[in-house]
Amino acid sequence: MPRIPRPSLAGLGSGGLLAGVLLVLCAIASVQLGASIAKTVFDRIDPAAMTLLRLAFGAAVILLIARPRIRSWNGPAWRSMLFLGLSLASMNLIFYIALARIPIAVAVTLELIGPLILALVQSRRLVDFVWVGVAAIGVGVIGVQSFTGDLDPLGVVLALVAGGCWAAYILASASVGRHVAGVGGLAGALVIGTLAVLPFGLLPAIDAIGADPSVLLPAFLVAMLSSAIAYGLELLALRRVPTRVFGILMSLEPASAAIFAFLVIGEVLSGWDLLALALVIVASAGVAVTAARGRREPPPTSGAEPPGQVPPLP
Repeated sequence: MPRIPRPSLAGLGSGGLLAGVLLVLCAIASVQLGASIAKTVFDRIDPAAMTLLRLAFGAAVILLIARPRIRSWNGPAWRSMLFLGLSLASMNLIFYIALARIPIAVAVTLELIGPLILALVQSRRLVDFVWVGVAAIGVGVIGVQSFTGDLDPLGVVLALVAGGCWAAYILASASVGRHVAGVGGLAGALVIGTLAVLPFGLLPAIDAIGADPSVLLPAFLVAMLSSAIAYGLELLALRRVPTRVFGILMSLEPASAAIFAFLVIGEVLSGWDLLALALVIVASAGVAVTAARGRREPPPTSGAEPPGQVPPLP
């Protein structure tokens, strides 16, 4: 495995960390808006077909933008992209199937268990456990409110499995960022993810498009919001913040899901939901502040270049 270059001093300041936090927040909003739009068309397209179109459209756009230098990719780069591609495919497919069975807030809350466990495992300071605890309380409040109605058992299990895939995606994204410069690794992973979902979504996609070609428009919009834009922002963020901080910031996902579900689908927020939103926002802001003040280890950077040289971010 090639040696990972030491980042420049400019990447160690709080400005880089705060920029990474902002990138994560933008990615969260993009993903949840895309999820709400996707659920509005599940009556016209199968979740597996939507997953296939989302990954395929996202791969096409990122390939056109990145134009990756495939010949420069070595063994570790290909392995990291394979890990990321399979994580993307499984996370998206399983989550969309769950989303068709249970409410968005429930699915996102259950899925968040994976990143939260990852954040706890990677935590090194007591204050990190405190912020994770605050975030967990907020997620728990959302979960309790979401469980007031009847839930599909299979949907609940699938959302939990998607959470494990989400944790794997976080680790895989950091690995791709170390081994592949720019967003070329994202393009490769999206292609791999598309191929992995192809056996499950090809026939349903053909049927859906044949019955209603207009379904391609929301599918493309979902791909841009939830894949091309969101994953690009997350890869950039993971070069500026540690994966444990990234995992804790993901506590905003249920809050963002509730907001966009209200705006797009019309789900109404209760007082308990608003309390949960406040808790996860405080936890996310707190971990960003304490990380900026106390972090000493360098943030992840893109690698695959000689030691001492850090490739420019796209």
